[in-house]
Amino acid sequence: MTSMTPWQQRLSTGTEDIQDEVIRWYQETPHGKGYVPNMIWGTLQTEAYATVILRRVVDFLGVPDDVPAGVAKRMERQQVLYDGEHHYDVILGEQALYTNVGGPEVMRGQMERLLRDIDLPSLTLGVLATTAEVGVVPMPGFNTRGDDSVHYELVSSGVDITDPDELTLHYKAFAALSSAASYGDAAKDLIGKALAFWSDK
Repeated sequence: MTSMTPWQQRLSTGTEDIQDEVIRWYQETPHGKGYVPNMIWGTLQTEAYATVILRRVVDFLGVPDDVPAGVAKRMERQQVLYDGEHHYDVILGEQALYTNVGGPEVMRGQMERLLRDIDLPSLTLGVLATTAEVGVVPMPGFNTRGDDSVHYELVSSGVDITDPDELTLHYKAFAALSSAASYGDAAKDLIGKALAFWSDK
């Protein structure tokens, strides 16, 4: 089964309420996976980076402006990285390290955050190099919610997939992405190169 909910409907009261939903999902999902090719995974975003992202969401969709409250909730959800009860496998596309969100200062802080948190016990963080050969066709980013659903964020709506056969294909795709991604020191090298790039700006 696939369900779609327009963002303007979900965000009709602003960004704070939907962030509350996401907090609950993370708290109830002890082991999740995320593939994020073009931006930083929300649970690793700095406050400055998240502020730019939610500001763009509010301005683009024309929903109520409660950006500071939404950002505060996004920061609150990051507690799952430190509570010792959760683990997340995350793959960032190398492009995510270079997509300009807020300018060099924001991006420098974000790269420093990634380098600081990459060794957290709760996190397995990979970077898929731009030149990596992957055994699956290119695809948009997605998040798994345990073994029950996969979530996509599209321009106009959020999409949730729960059909078991479709879930199996997503797990297979994530495994292929993971096999091609860089981890550990290799991932740190890629993030370090991005930090050097933004430090020169």
